[in-house]
Amino acid sequence: MPGQKAVLQRYLQDGRDVLLAKLDGVSEYDARRPVVPTGTNLLGVVKHVASVEAGYLGDCFGRPFEQVFPWFADDAEPNADMWATADESRGSIIDLYHRVWRHSDATIDALGLEAIGEVPWWPESRRQVTLQQILVHMIAETHRHAGQMDIVREIIDGEVGWKPGADNMPDVDDQWWVTYREHLEHVARKFADPSL
Repeated sequence: MPGQKAVLQRYLQDGRDVLLAKLDGVSEYDARRPVVPTGTNLLGVVKHVASVEAGYLGDCFGRPFEQVFPWFADDAEPNADMWATADESRGSIIDLYHRVWRHSDATIDALGLEAIGEVPWWPESRRQVTLQQILVHMIAETHRHAGQMDIVREIIDGEVGWKPGADNMPDVDDQWWVTYREHLEHVARKFADPSL
């Protein structure tokens, strides 16, 4: 039976894999385009999660990542970690995420779950953390953003499911989904207009 650290690392890796799988098969435009009012886009989410993971599983444990991110500079554009600039290719962001994984995994391998770190951007009363806490935090963060990417990808091209080879969706035809959605809309409308 795998140890607790291996289990946590596996759940983190599952989330990482899903984030990159959501980029498969989309054009450069679709990887970058904002599809909701807040500007959420596929490539931006990957860039953001890579940046966040580098901080939590690097800086917080005295193991800074090899790269300083200009999008976190005081004079950076607001939300600069949430989108890819014209100079940032899809490949460069994917490469960044892979490099962050390797760095984070080295931190995980080097430290015990009870190793103490500090999150300087958290309130002072909560800044001292363990590796276990941060692994749980990063799993939650990564999977939360994977859910965002699920919705963005469905809006872009209708692609749904967890990841290729494990899509976790019912094996039904397109008409089933139309009927299912209409049924849900009918039920919801009863709450908007009780006379229905």
